[in-house]
Amino acid sequence: MDQNMIVYMNGDYKKLADSKVSVTDHGLLYGDGVFEGIRAYNGRVFKLDEHVKRFFESAKAILLTIPLTHDEVKNIVLETCKRNNLTDGYIRLVVTRGEGDLGLSPTKCPNPFVFCIAATISLYPEEMYKTGITVITAQQRRNNATIVDPQIKSLNYLNNILAKIEANFVGAQEAIMLCQNGVVAECTADNIFIIKDGVIYTPPVYCGILDGITRKTIMDLATEAGYTVHEREFTLYNVYNADECFLTGTGAECIPVTVVDHRTIGSGKAGPVTEKILELYRKIVTTTGDPI
Repeated sequence: MDQNMIVYMNGDYKKLADSKVSVTDHGLLYGDGVFEGIRAYNGRVFKLDEHVKRFFESAKAILLTIPLTHDEVKNIVLETCKRNNLTDGYIRLVVTRGEGDLGLSPTKCPNPFVFCIAATISLYPEEMYKTGITVITAQQRRNNATIVDPQIKSLNYLNNILAKIEANFVGAQEAIMLCQNGVVAECTADNIFIIKDGVIYTPPVYCGILDGITRKTIMDLATEAGYTVHEREFTLYNVYNADECFLTGTGAECIPVTVVDHRTIGSGKAGPVTEKILELYRKIVTTTGDPI
């Protein structure tokens, strides 16, 4: 990363090389904090209101008070992009519990710490949006909502990272994570959709998933385009026998999956429904959003 890029650091804008977070910050010590990943396209930040709303909701869920208003956070995101001349890229917005002692208690952390990074991202080469990616099923199960609710976009992503390690070991791009009862939940950083006989299915939120903003956008776009979309539980059997499969996320956008656990999905390349949805998604992200 460019050490001269400008980042927002709790009230100041500094070069990345000069940005510092205390080693006693509970975001570092315990993963105590929340974040948002946001995209900018063509000089606009996509779905900024929705991302900031979820940022505050995640913080509320862990009783972390963000010392800023929604509008102030929006302005921080836009200003960080502006100071880096960023028109297309990825924004990471973070609030930690702040500095404290070596104990767990958040009451010893009186001052939350907010920072924002605006940079570039490219998760997958463009050809994979035609050829698709390879996915495995992780042995690591998705956190149950009674443990750490996956709807909280927290700084503790170890559950996801352990599954990602499994994918890395076998050269797969992603890993499907199952609920405790073996039903498909999501991937390590993306929501999952399958298509069967022209109908689109995605797991419901209660299966233990992040209620993704890209997920919601795709569901709306697909419905408006005339497709039937169901939030419904399904198993790996349904994934293996799907006509098409794709993943959605802020970074990944809408990426086709063509191999799962050594099974070829559909034709073995991006299917017509996936291609149409990606087309619709890329049109909306490049034409709407808050101007930088």
